[in-house]
Amino acid sequence: MSEAEGSGAHSAGTGRTGTGRAGTARAPRLDPLAVRRQLRQEGLRARHSMSQNFLADPDVLQSILDLAEPGPGRRVLEIGPGLGILTGGLLGAGASVVAVELDRRLAERLAREQAEAVASGALRVVQGDILDQDVGSLVEPPYEVVANVPYHITSPILHRFLGEAPRPERLVLMVQREVAERISAAPGAMSYLSVFVQFHATVRVAFAVPREAFEPAPEVESAVVEIVPFEAAEARGALGATAERPARLSAAEEDDLWRVVQAGFRERRKMLRNVLGRQLPVPGPKLDAALAECGIAGDRRPQTLSVGEWLELRRALGPRQGESRGQRS
Repeated sequence: MSEAEGSGAHSAGTGRTGTGRAGTARAPRLDPLAVRRQLRQEGLRARHSMSQNFLADPDVLQSILDLAEPGPGRRVLEIGPGLGILTGGLLGAGASVVAVELDRRLAERLAREQAEAVASGALRVVQGDILDQDVGSLVEPPYEVVANVPYHITSPILHRFLGEAPRPERLVLMVQREVAERISAAPGAMSYLSVFVQFHATVRVAFAVPREAFEPAPEVESAVVEIVPFEAAEARGALGATAERPARLSAAEEDDLWRVVQAGFRERRKMLRNVLGRQLPVPGPKLDAALAECGIAGDRRPQTLSVGEWLELRRALGPRQGESRGQRS
């Protein structure tokens, strides 16, 4: 399946929900049997081809809503609403929601179930692939993304919403647990995706979600992450005392940064000096001098470098000519 196809791990339920404490949405009671019964009654089934697994644990749903803190005046973009319980929770708390759903059956169902919200303008349902959408025309900034992300397109979604404007103020995402651990990793376990996300935002794993929370149960465990772009964190005064925003770069400088990082992770098990020497069109003496200037030992592995060290290495190498053979992962 191509990365643009998955419809994701969807929330499940009727979409009719009230609110709990202090404006926090309260999820209805659900379990896998109830979800299975509802799908059967409506002639629906989870499509394996779209990676559909419907969230059926009310405690997990409530935890997502508590973390998202939807409320009046908040604009939310939801990706893969599925049966619409999370949508209902967001609406019930007073948020304005744009829900993008790949599955036409589920998009039409959500529009029917939430006809009143659609008529009032509180909800807009868009049928299509989120990666094909012009985000600027979908939702007006400031906005947040709250979603059970289609697992097959997690990386493209992160690149789309962090690498391009208009960026959301915050992302509360259900993702595969392995991906959650990867994007929040510390030096020693970094990847290209770790560097990319942590260059743009703060990230933390809020809580893990077991397989049994879904119907049908997927083969992998999940986790909910909170990602806050640095500019939004700074504007809200929410950047912690120990957090440091990476240096701002021009578009050309950022392109150079990703070429260097991609080159390094092309052979992540190899020593940095050897892999960069093979992957970059940079003479050996220049590469050695750049590593020495940054205080980076050439025998280190790419996954041990921090975001700041990659930035220093890009600066020391200077503007680059040509492309590496690396690719995003």
